[in-house]
Amino acid sequence: MDVDAVSIAFNESSLTTLKIVVGAILFGIALDTKVADFVAAARRPGVIAIGVAAQFLVLPAVTYVLTLALDLRGSVALGLILVACCPPGNVSNILTHRAGGDVALSVSMTAVSNVLAVVLMPLNVAFWGGLHPTGRDLLAEIDVGVWDMLSEVALVIAVPFVAGITIAHYLPRFAARAHKIVGPLSFLGLGGVIAVGLANNWDVFTAHIGVVLVAVFVHDALALALGYAIGRAARLPYAGVKAMTFETGVRNAGLGLLLVFTYFGGLGGMALAAAWWGIWDIVAGLVLAQFWRLRTAPAPRLEEA
Repeated sequence: MDVDAVSIAFNESSLTTLKIVVGAILFGIALDTKVADFVAAARRPGVIAIGVAAQFLVLPAVTYVLTLALDLRGSVALGLILVACCPPGNVSNILTHRAGGDVALSVSMTAVSNVLAVVLMPLNVAFWGGLHPTGRDLLAEIDVGVWDMLSEVALVIAVPFVAGITIAHYLPRFAARAHKIVGPLSFLGLGGVIAVGLANNWDVFTAHIGVVLVAVFVHDALALALGYAIGRAARLPYAGVKAMTFETGVRNAGLGLLLVFTYFGGLGGMALAAAWWGIWDIVAGLVLAQFWRLRTAPAPRLEEA
């Protein structure tokens, strides 16, 4: 069975649940974001610009080359490109803290990246997907409009993000308590949605997971290595290198998965790539963070950063 011709079964109620979960993830990020984080970003424009370029320019380009090198089927290639174009989630902040990295830099980059992703993500997907020799035919068949995707991304990111930042600004104590609940629950919810989706499509998963496993493993390792290399090349302090590594290597695959089912009809390779990325990304990030934690001093708490 050709993975490009497979559609993952995902009913309307499941899609609604996924939208709520992804919105909650973005809301959780915003609850932990302060106006001061954007002020801090403005004071470090060079570093933030490097981080933005790494995420929205270099990573998608490297991903495109990787899909060609691995000779991936069109839908799998589009899945990796879509994930690469997603902004980071607050998992990157947690991993940076655990690794003893620059948490303030991580939070600032996450905040800026999620705002910019409203415009840059749809444009990136359209550009790199349209350039791909096998992926562009699938895009043409599905006829995904850039403006349609932009409006969906704006809705999913902007609404919960603005709501969360507003609450964090006017009700900081409530936001701090809510973040500790919303963050973990939203990621548990995402894990549940992915688990149910895989269970309902187990035959498709077992038939095609081999190539997806390899592609996601290589892609995730490359994304983390890219962030590390850029941090070192920019001569950041080692704590900043850790932050850059996770900000570049950790993507909000839940958002990518939502777009797969909203605009790409649950296209097999895309859905499998985004779903497995959402799982493996956290596993690999935790392993790396734990490695750094054992080798270096623990990170300062976010309030102290």
